[in-house]
Amino acid sequence: MTADVWLGWIRCPDCSGDIVSDGEHLRCTSCGRTFDRSKGYVDLRPSQSFTEQTKYLDESLHADARHESVSPPLLGSRVRHNMLRRLLQPAAGDRIVDLGCGSGRSVVWHGDSGATIVGIDISPFFAHDAIAHSTLLLGDLRRLPFKDRVFTKAWTLDVLEHLSPEALADVLREANRVLVPGGALFIYTHVRKNGPLAGGVRLVNRLARGLESIGLIDLTQERLRKSDHLNPLTDHDDLQRTMAAAGFSIERIVYYTPILGAFVENVLMRMAERALARRSRTRLAASPADPQADTAAVRAARTMAKARLERRGPLYVTLRGVSAMMMLDIALFGRFKSGPFFAVVRKT
Repeated sequence: MTADVWLGWIRCPDCSGDIVSDGEHLRCTSCGRTFDRSKGYVDLRPSQSFTEQTKYLDESLHADARHESVSPPLLGSRVRHNMLRRLLQPAAGDRIVDLGCGSGRSVVWHGDSGATIVGIDISPFFAHDAIAHSTLLLGDLRRLPFKDRVFTKAWTLDVLEHLSPEALADVLREANRVLVPGGALFIYTHVRKNGPLAGGVRLVNRLARGLESIGLIDLTQERLRKSDHLNPLTDHDDLQRTMAAAGFSIERIVYYTPILGAFVENVLMRMAERALARRSRTRLAASPADPQADTAAVRAARTMAKARLERRGPLYVTLRGVSAMMMLDIALFGRFKSGPFFAVVRKT
């Protein structure tokens, strides 16, 4: 991670002072606070934490180790990837921040766009290859450690639904501050009010719960990942008001009712994962009474599957084809108002 570009963009999250390089640390020239960067990323979180904190800081949410490496974008991740490229159009000369970057995988995936991209997240569970090849920062989205009007574009994926209305207003205000006039923010999230087509998704989820009850799939980790959803946006009118209050106008919106996507990811992929985990448990010769056995088996299964994907063999080709089919949810239902959506909003 080189400091010659992004170092000029950051500021102290506590006093907004300038930050300079000081060997293995960064130092605020105003308040004197130092920031560690020895782990390959810089910890720029404010000294005083906010009361509202995400459950993604909990290690149990990362027990399956899906964050540790970056696989190619496939299935739902491929849909998000394609829509971001289509609507935001990152390109050479753009300065982009990924707000709530998670493992940093989207920063890696869009690195070939030619844009200069920085990822920031409150949780330190970054992928090893993202740390090695991308610029990642630890920070709170409600007090971004960036100077005003630094970025031409930004994106936030699967983040806003985890915020309270007050935190959402803070995050959008900060996003507006760090964008240049006319800068664009790409959003993937959802509002609470769904359209009639969401009944199809509910049927798929009901099927998934039924399969879980007979042991064919395990949705425990998915429930954990959604356990802190606060869903601050009531409907799309509320979305428009919230964006306007933060200084944004909605430029384009595409609705996303993932009926096919829900069946693929919540049923087929979970069944495959369960089967691989059982095979891994047998290979590990784990005791049935071992409470850590399932976690270890899932980790082993994911590691094996990711290794196969890296080889770009038949599994990868198959999943690329399934990912292309999942784009039908956009082609068929993208104009029908629903809860989940992709949007580009522009700083006014």
